[in-house]
Amino acid sequence: MLGKLTWAAIPFNEPLPLISMGVVMLVILAVLAVVVVKGWLPYLWREWLTTVDHKRIGVMYMLLGLVMLLRGFGDAIMMRTQQAIAVGSAQGYLPPDHYDQVFSAHGTIMIFFVAMPLVIGLMNFVVPLQLGVRDVAFPVLNSVGFWLTASGALLINVSLVIGNFARTGWIYFRMPVFCWTALASSLLIVAAFPILTATFLMLLLDRYVGMHFFTNDGGGNQMMYVNLFWAWGHPEVYILILPAFGVFSEVIATFSGKALFGYRSMVLATLAICVLSFMVWLHHFFTMGAGADVNAVFGIMSTVIAVPTGVKVFNWLFTMFRGRIVYRTPMLFAAGFIVTFVIGGMTGVLLAVPPVDFVLHNSVFLVAHFHNVIIGGVLFGILAGYNYWFPKAFGFTLDERFGKASFWCWIVGFYLAFTPLYALGLMGMTRRLQHIADPSWQPLLLVAEVGAVVIFCGILCQIAQLYVSIRTRETRRDLTGDPWNGRTLEWATASPPPAYNFAVPPRVDAVDAFWVAKQRGDLTATEIGYQEIEVPRNSATGLVIAFFVSATGFALIWHIWWMVALGLAGAAVTLLAFGWNEARETAIPAVEIARMERARSGLRGVA
Repeated sequence: MLGKLTWAAIPFNEPLPLISMGVVMLVILAVLAVVVVKGWLPYLWREWLTTVDHKRIGVMYMLLGLVMLLRGFGDAIMMRTQQAIAVGSAQGYLPPDHYDQVFSAHGTIMIFFVAMPLVIGLMNFVVPLQLGVRDVAFPVLNSVGFWLTASGALLINVSLVIGNFARTGWIYFRMPVFCWTALASSLLIVAAFPILTATFLMLLLDRYVGMHFFTNDGGGNQMMYVNLFWAWGHPEVYILILPAFGVFSEVIATFSGKALFGYRSMVLATLAICVLSFMVWLHHFFTMGAGADVNAVFGIMSTVIAVPTGVKVFNWLFTMFRGRIVYRTPMLFAAGFIVTFVIGGMTGVLLAVPPVDFVLHNSVFLVAHFHNVIIGGVLFGILAGYNYWFPKAFGFTLDERFGKASFWCWIVGFYLAFTPLYALGLMGMTRRLQHIADPSWQPLLLVAEVGAVVIFCGILCQIAQLYVSIRTRETRRDLTGDPWNGRTLEWATASPPPAYNFAVPPRVDAVDAFWVAKQRGDLTATEIGYQEIEVPRNSATGLVIAFFVSATGFALIWHIWWMVALGLAGAAVTLLAFGWNEARETAIPAVEIARMERARSGLRGVA
């Protein structure tokens, strides 16, 4: 009845996974108990769990990403500690099998369930506001996408306790630049993810039907899997980094008090990266044996793609040049990004040279380069955006003291944690080592361990920042909707924005439309022309589909075919029920809109 699921799937002989899951379950039960006792469940169901508002879905994406960041960072600390102490005759505390699972889980969680939700969350929240529109095109589908992502995160964490995780180890020129980078990232998602979907479909057929797409002995080709994975994988890097570039463009322009330098070149560089990102994937395995000609072509293209990125860096520097820079927390992360990302980019160009890659392939030099780009680029961008747009989402600013402390812990901890890996890579240390045979590497590994601890202090500062900010929120209320003297349209509406975003569609006749309106003094509210506005109704479709898909995914792993059938049927019925439901929108009366806008104008006047 339960297919391949037996008691043997639970690792009773390995206490660490059981203790970890026990702690997680206790935290979840404690949170649920507080929600029930406080009577918050109806509010959460009505305002969050069933919402289709792009702003709240964006916030939930961000929350999921931050929670999974803690989860993934726990894996990183475990791996770094294991490598620091498992030297010579010492074996450390993680057995090889468990270490391999943690290694693989760390990569999967950080890319799919940290970086992607954080990036998509910012895009969800900000883009409609910057464009001056009232919602995304398909709000319920947007909700379904979030809940399916949460379902995937749930299955990943369950697989680390029940069974084994994988053990392999792995108006166009008036839009703000963040909208351009979100558009480019979305185009890459549409073009690149079908490759990953097709690859996983072939892998599924190999496992469940006995086909041999990727098994050499059966007539398949193992390297085809590697090629297909990285044909998706390298565009995925730009799917993550391009929205971060957009965040830095907004932050640097705002806190420099200047319009972004070279707007059109910035847009063209973004689109160039979008195209070139599909022409560089083979540099991940120059050692495959494709030949000198093939390696040369991909090496050249991997160097060429650095050019539009360099254009962006110089545009940011020229924006800051002679600007009146205000070093608030978002700007600190932007400044730290420029230095850190340039170092990561230079090491990337170095690895794009095939002879160099033959020496450094599969070494921790590559690990350092990758984290230089992902942490210094993507994560610093997310943290800058988090601090920058938090007051717009919740109506009050974050504490600057803890924000700046978290920045310094992140930047110092990052260099301590990953700079030693460049040296270790040149010394010959390869990736995925559960045990270190050469004692001369231990000092540098201990430095890297200290760096991981400093980063953890940065995470604690961010938690303290949020806690203190919530406790003192009444003293840090944003009554104007524009706490940073911003330049783009999201700052023209209230903080937090109403369900309809804008009572009247804003006039856009420049890139920095809100800044131009402020210079013209064109911010006086008028009630002339207010009309009834239709907004999407809340829907539990996404949450219910995610429940059935989670059951289906679990059942597929353990070959519980009756549960697979029930899960797929439940998801299909839910989707059909939504399709037949015509009551998908509700109207906000013009009188109510006038009242809300009048109240907002009064608060702006008081502030």
